[in-house]
Amino acid sequence: MEETKLFNKGFLSITVINFIVYLIYYLLMVIIAVIAKDNLGATTGQAGFASGIYIIGTLLARLFFGKKLELYGRKQVLRYGILFYLVTTAAYFYIPTIGVMFAIRFLNGFAYGVVSTACNTIVTAYIPKNKYGQGINYYGLSTSLAAAIGPFIGMLLLNFSNFYAIIVFSTVMIALTTIACFAMKIQNIALNADAIRLAKKYTLDSFIEYRVLFISFIGFLIGLSYSSVLSFLAAYAKEINLAEISTFFFVVYALVVTFTRPASGKIFDKKGENYVLYPSFAFLALGLFVLSFTTSGAMLLISGGLIGLGYGTFMSNGQAVCLKLAPIARVGVALSTYFIGLDLGLGVGPYLMGMLQNMLSFSGLYQVAGVIPLVCIVLYGIFYHPQPAAELEMEAESE
Repeated sequence: MEETKLFNKGFLSITVINFIVYLIYYLLMVIIAVIAKDNLGATTGQAGFASGIYIIGTLLARLFFGKKLELYGRKQVLRYGILFYLVTTAAYFYIPTIGVMFAIRFLNGFAYGVVSTACNTIVTAYIPKNKYGQGINYYGLSTSLAAAIGPFIGMLLLNFSNFYAIIVFSTVMIALTTIACFAMKIQNIALNADAIRLAKKYTLDSFIEYRVLFISFIGFLIGLSYSSVLSFLAAYAKEINLAEISTFFFVVYALVVTFTRPASGKIFDKKGENYVLYPSFAFLALGLFVLSFTTSGAMLLISGGLIGLGYGTFMSNGQAVCLKLAPIARVGVALSTYFIGLDLGLGVGPYLMGMLQNMLSFSGLYQVAGVIPLVCIVLYGIFYHPQPAAELEMEAESE
């Protein structure tokens, strides 16, 4: 399925599907700990585990379906995955105990991992090879916007309605997305004998794409850093008496990402990843440092914009690097490897950052989080050396 124009029907369809899938993930992520404590009487540790166990389910799904995706077929994985996502989202209607919540969160996380892994691979079939940077950045806009709009809607619904209304909204959105997944035409790729044999093996290289391990590790560190915002912004804003305006933090984040994403994609394609990734690390660090010293609403919103330039830009361009490095038959595994790193950072971050917060103030916590992207600049500069596209193509053809 070789597309010549970027904004084709398939590209737009899978981008919208991906947006809804991530929107519900982020919406539930920011409110679930509150629900666990307020509705089920959970301890702080149990509430944190309710968030973290979701990521465990996601990681397991990414590991297994990143390896098996092409073997089972992209179309089948997406369609059965979205059905499971719908069922497990509706299951939130019945959570009588914290144990049941843990089980539902794990299964819902697994379903999300299946669907998001399928979407991230399927979209590559609709992007012209000479526009990978632009294509992934526009597609990644769906993820970045979901990361901003999801928490905004979640906090808004939590303040003005109840958990039941939130689950009704989430279930309806996933139901509509399920219809779209079955209506969309998806073409599976044909694997050669070597690719089939590798997909059936249970060795480390069948689960992990070594070519993208380094950028995936950087993704882990960036996810770790950003998790401090996702998990503790609401509590921090309340502590510094900026709770009301903090709702617009994610709105500013979304606006900045929306207006800068097309440019970053073009820069990636024309000049290479270094011209995009180095600034993303710097902006994320700067945004976190500004957040740590915030004393006014204006400073809080400025930090949101800077963090959008940082995390939002890295998230999609790191994915574009994976597409650049991996051969076509290993795209699913490569993207799975990358998102395992990113998700693992977002998953263990709340626990690690929560431990730090017990020893430091919120201000100190965000300063520590701001140092992490600076470490990424050093590691990236030492260990990552971009290869020209022509050399990568020759390497892929020789395998």
